[in-house]
Amino acid sequence: MDRQNIDFVLRTIEKRGIRFVRLWFTDVLGRLKSFAISPEDLEVAFEEGIGFDGSSIEGFTPPEEADMLAFPDPSTFQVLPWRPPHDGAARMFCDICTPDRVPFEGDPRECLRRMFCRAEAAGFIPNMASELEFYYFPDDHTPEPLDHVGYFDLTPSDSARDLRRATVLTLEKMSIPVEYTFHSSGHSQHAISIRHAEALTTADNIMTAKHVIRLEAFEAGIHASFMPKPISTQASCAMFLQQSLFDREGNNVFWGEEEQLYHLSSTARSYMAGILSHAAELSAITNPTVNSYKRLTTGEGNTPEYATWGLRNRAAMIRVPIYKPGKQLSTRIELRSPDPMANPYLAAAVTLAAGLDGIRRGLALPAESMAEAQNLSEGELAHSGFAPLPRSLDEALDVFASSEFMRDALGEHIHSFFLKKKRDEWERYSSVVTEWEIDYYLANS
Repeated sequence: MDRQNIDFVLRTIEKRGIRFVRLWFTDVLGRLKSFAISPEDLEVAFEEGIGFDGSSIEGFTPPEEADMLAFPDPSTFQVLPWRPPHDGAARMFCDICTPDRVPFEGDPRECLRRMFCRAEAAGFIPNMASELEFYYFPDDHTPEPLDHVGYFDLTPSDSARDLRRATVLTLEKMSIPVEYTFHSSGHSQHAISIRHAEALTTADNIMTAKHVIRLEAFEAGIHASFMPKPISTQASCAMFLQQSLFDREGNNVFWGEEEQLYHLSSTARSYMAGILSHAAELSAITNPTVNSYKRLTTGEGNTPEYATWGLRNRAAMIRVPIYKPGKQLSTRIELRSPDPMANPYLAAAVTLAAGLDGIRRGLALPAESMAEAQNLSEGELAHSGFAPLPRSLDEALDVFASSEFMRDALGEHIHSFFLKKKRDEWERYSSVVTEWEIDYYLANS
């Protein structure tokens, strides 16, 4: 562990009068967990870890193997700006280990770190950015819009403009750079774009951003929802992941000077081909809920339903942002299928694994899907070689269950727990009689 970072944390805590140090981590499903320690225990935490009951965290350990250790990562230290300056609080993300200090295979952050190390071994540094979409509602059980404003609209009726501003300012105080924020296309739907960083930092930033968005909304007396499709008549929510690979000299290896239209290198094209070839296997992780597939099957025109790529086609699974002259370092791809219910560590890990697999195998990128493809029938799309994404969580889990690739990318612990948990979720959903069924069948039965 970096002694310089540890010394900085200890000095800052003493100088700022920090009284509580919150240790953050996530469970397998991506839910943020936290417990607080005193500054007096922090030196020991860095050296020996802080013990906790892993059996109390869903997807971690059974009761007979409950003892776990949380080691705070000093590079993630931030003072929490919403806590009072006197007797304040700070946070650090943690790495979870077994009692013998071996990294715990069920820790989603460790899963992404393993994949990051695999990329490093191949000579690449993965960078990612993200755009999060979400809704503001009156409370956590009333999915009713608070405004009737549309995409990029600047009107007095955009009731959340000050809330978005407060959210950005809080994130910037935590050293999370926000590129832009705006009212999205749905009524009461909003979006925030987080600037690029190396992949693990970006996943940390996504978790922090979701927490801050919810926190600022709660303080304003409303509820922020990351549900993919909370209102059937309004736009769905995505968690776009922009990705690129750099070499150790700081060059963007996705940049291809010889390719005059897309400016994508052969490395970038094989990376994209890898993601597309594993598209169905990734879906259970990138779209992990029953509701996720209400987003992917609505035909909204800007949500992916097939494993495709394109320059201007926002219905493609992978979009290639238009190259700006002189901006080689910004060459990237945008994965548009993930939604905000996904665990960002796992979503980043499996897409990175798929991309690296494409590079390793030298896969050729299939033909581009033009915007006109949205007008083709399912049969015509299949004839053109465009494979459909799973149409339900049940279908996605069938593919996930049989995928040795996903078992390798996630590890046996995460793969088996996730599969069991989500099978149970699908069975519970399937046993519920919905309002639609009552409306459609009751009178005609």
